[in-house]
Amino acid sequence: MFGAKAIESVQTDGKPRIDLDLNGLIIFILKVNAEDNLPASPPGRYLGLDHFGLVVDNLEETAAELKGKGAEFVLEPCSPRPGLKMAFIRGPENVRIELVERS
Repeated sequence: MFGAKAIESVQTDGKPRIDLDLNGLIIFILKVNAEDNLPASPPGRYLGLDHFGLVVDNLEETAAELKGKGAEFVLEPCSPRPGLKMAFIRGPENVRIELVERS
């Protein structure tokens, strides 16, 4: 829905990874299993991704475009305080994608 291109990569340890090219911004995505032997720090390490945010110029236009593509909004566009507009859509595996407009 955002026009990102998937690029398959391999980590130096041989694990497969998917990279996304989102208009020149490269996002690395690597699956981590609970049984993987990971370092203990930082304390309270969380496995998984809760959400990530994208800054947009016009939240209303972006929301309308994404709704037209079938995006499911888990939080409709709102303005919790002056100068901030935000919304959340449901991404793959229920990861939320935040849309933020700041003035």
